[in-house]
Amino acid sequence: MVYVSGLQIEPREIKHEDDFNLRITWADGRECQFNAAALRRACPCAQCVNEWTGERMLKPGTIADDLEIKDLSLVGRYALNFQWSDGHQTGIYSFRYLRELCEGEEV
Repeated sequence: MVYVSGLQIEPREIKHEDDFNLRITWADGRECQFNAAALRRACPCAQCVNEWTGERMLKPGTIADDLEIKDLSLVGRYALNFQWSDGHQTGIYSFRYLRELCEGEEV
């Protein structure tokens, strides 16, 4: 099980609502709405974030506001992987990371 700030982080429902929005309902009842373009801008992969320095290499302005989620898949029992309309598909978004995005600043 994954915990963030003492809370168990386990999704109960993951809903690809439309091409632009994702909703996750967590085990503790918290519901998070995510916009595709904002999620893509937060991509944690090595192409988007320098693995050595942590510097974000992806420039947010290069991602169109009308970016779509073409497909999503589970990665084991701990993450989601997205295929974006811009062709990018290497980011693995752990449930912990998604919950942190939701708790910190709605994406």
